[in-house]
Amino acid sequence: MKRSLLILILVGVLAALGAAGWAWLFSGLPSVETLPARLNTPSVRITDRQGRLLYEALPTEGGRHAVVALEQIPLALRQATIATEDRSFYSHPGVDWQGILRAAWINLRGSETRVGGSTITQQVARNLLMEQEERYERSYRRKLREALLAWQLTRSLSKEEVLGLYLNQTYYGGMAYGAEAAAQTFFGKPAAQLDLAECALLAGLPQAPAPYNPFTDMQAAQARQKVVLGLMEADGYITAEQRALAEREPLVLAESPYPIEAPHFVMMVRAQLDEIFTPEQIYQHGGLVVRTTLDLDWQGHAERAIAQQLEELRRTPDGLGHNVNNAALVALDPQTGEILALVGSPDYFDAEHGGAINMANAPRQPGSALKPLVYAAAMNPQQAQPWTAATMLLDVTTSFLTPQGQAYVPANYDFNEHGPVLLRDALASSLNIPAVLTMQHVGLPELFALASRLGITTLKDPEAYNLSLALGGGEVRLLELVQVYGAFANGGYQVTPETILEVSDWQGNLLYQAAPMPQARVLDERLAWLISDILSDNDARRLGFGAYSSLRLDRPAAVKTGTTTNFHDNWTVGYTPGLVVGVWAGNTDYRPMRDVSGLTGAAPIWHQFMRTVLRDQPPQAFAQPPGLARVEICALSGLLPTQACPYRRWEWFIEGTQPTRRDNLYRVVTLDSATGRLATASTPPERRIDQVVLDLPIQAQAWARSQGLALYSDLLPGEGVELGQAAPVLRAGEALRMLAPATGSVYVLSTGLTAGAQRIRLEAVGAAGLRQVVLYVDGQAVASFAGGPYQAWWELSLGSHRAWAEAVGEAGEKVTSEVVTFVVQTEP
Repeated sequence: MKRSLLILILVGVLAALGAAGWAWLFSGLPSVETLPARLNTPSVRITDRQGRLLYEALPTEGGRHAVVALEQIPLALRQATIATEDRSFYSHPGVDWQGILRAAWINLRGSETRVGGSTITQQVARNLLMEQEERYERSYRRKLREALLAWQLTRSLSKEEVLGLYLNQTYYGGMAYGAEAAAQTFFGKPAAQLDLAECALLAGLPQAPAPYNPFTDMQAAQARQKVVLGLMEADGYITAEQRALAEREPLVLAESPYPIEAPHFVMMVRAQLDEIFTPEQIYQHGGLVVRTTLDLDWQGHAERAIAQQLEELRRTPDGLGHNVNNAALVALDPQTGEILALVGSPDYFDAEHGGAINMANAPRQPGSALKPLVYAAAMNPQQAQPWTAATMLLDVTTSFLTPQGQAYVPANYDFNEHGPVLLRDALASSLNIPAVLTMQHVGLPELFALASRLGITTLKDPEAYNLSLALGGGEVRLLELVQVYGAFANGGYQVTPETILEVSDWQGNLLYQAAPMPQARVLDERLAWLISDILSDNDARRLGFGAYSSLRLDRPAAVKTGTTTNFHDNWTVGYTPGLVVGVWAGNTDYRPMRDVSGLTGAAPIWHQFMRTVLRDQPPQAFAQPPGLARVEICALSGLLPTQACPYRRWEWFIEGTQPTRRDNLYRVVTLDSATGRLATASTPPERRIDQVVLDLPIQAQAWARSQGLALYSDLLPGEGVELGQAAPVLRAGEALRMLAPATGSVYVLSTGLTAGAQRIRLEAVGAAGLRQVVLYVDGQAVASFAGGPYQAWWELSLGSHRAWAEAVGEAGEKVTSEVVTFVVQTEP
């Protein structure tokens, strides 16, 4: 009885000890079934439209991680990993008992645990299934638990699946988890492109990622690489010759372990990603692969075009350069809205010049690049009396009254007047005075409504602006202006910019796909075509830009430049039917450029990019919609020609808007050869001469006389003067009058321009018989004349000023004009 009791007690003790040992050894052992939830979170991979990596956004915990199929990992890396970590990988059941016993013997002979002996399967079990605090324990308990988990993994997964887990989940150092992330981090290429030498280096990293990191100790990394190559040769994976070649191969590391292409675009993509998914959704699928609209090749072309032009603008004969340090470019498909290239600045990391600011999205003044909207509003066929491409506008000095009661006197870029011009030439050649006349005709509310429909969000309150908006006095974003031009290119449909094509999880399951761009019509298709036809008319732009400017391509292309009066901003936006490209150049901090226009600053970037990306594509004409009529017109008035009209041309009209009246500017008159005036009933037949003269509006008559043109008003009997002489444009009782500047004018003196480049025109008109006409400013004579026209340029200076004209009359009396006052102030 006592013996039986002792046996029962002994069995109980042994059972208790066994249970305690079992609990001590296997309590809390994770289940293999929890493996999917324990995998490293792949980072969000943002790629271009062809799948080329732009940026890898790391998760908040962990590091760079991408999962690829085992077949995409080079055989050399698989073999190097097996040779280095577990040479009997394919023959043992997940645990190499011989290796464990060998490691145990070595450890017992020493005073501490020094050798692991873990197989690839055990490493997968330890790193993915065990809690972080346990996996770094150096104990026999952890080893036994690890072995059991490895045995269970082998029963659940194939050898290839286990190897795939190891190669996709193991930490290689440098914040890189998995072979794909390691290849991108250390060599800047996908794992599939690694060669033998690179594979051997990566395979040696997991045992000690920090000491073997090639970025910090290339010598240690290469020594470890040689060990791996030796093991591969010993196991028969490579020959001695292959080993020697790999050891001699110079390793070229990635210039940046975490590169980013098109950084401003990537930031826009990440912002849109946050609108589509919640933060939890972004990582709940195991990370995302975001395929964007960007073409990395086109992005490179854009960046090079900007870099080359900025370098060119730094070189001037005086060595000072043009003071242009920044530029941006947006290339967009007007049919789909897809952004194909976007450069927000030449260097995202250039803090000195505000490189991190995305100038493609920064509001800036567009200069004349806004004019197509102004003219499109005036030509809208839905209006009661729409203007046409043949509407005549007077490009002569004109004073406009602002809502504040001040005079606004715009001037052309070249400070010249061109008299009567047709709308086609005024828009294509970017003449300023006709644009302001058009803005006055359209009205700010109508322009703002059109701009809003086309996608501009920065122009909100018409009452906050004046007529200078026609010349770019408001602020717009480059991306939004490209949207606007896209509507001209695609036949009048609103363009919605798109950055993301699709989003998938790491297994390729589609989670999001961009919807097709909505077909929302915002312009009459005939009007869109007419604007495109005007902006692509190289003959029409000859007046402003010459015949062979950088705006001309080897194919039909509509284009418009813009330069602000203070030289802060420089633009060129142009398009073909399938591509819209906008360029901004200037300085982020608003410092003015020196001697730079839209033609010499932004246009060369636009030209180079367009020529490069389109060189392999056939030219494409703008598809002409139905509902247009081609009519012969008189080239000066835009009306139907008469026999007196010496210059004619053909013009396109939206049906119903073509002219019905005959030209009224050219008149055939009979002159008296003795007086040079209109013949009267008493003029003898032998003195009668028929001649074509101009009957221009009074606003254009001073310009016509400066050009030596014969005016009908100058030929009236008793009122005109001899041909070729200046005639007065005076009020009743006046003998001398100042035409410019207009009284109350306010001019702004830019601190960034030379004084000689900032001038205004002084102009007077006088009655016949005046002599010694002198123009004065603040009592100082500026210029004197023996005969008309009485025009001169005066260099701006700060302050309030008074200007007038003085002359000597026919009887020797002093004749003085009224005094006009104006102000010159600094820019705000």
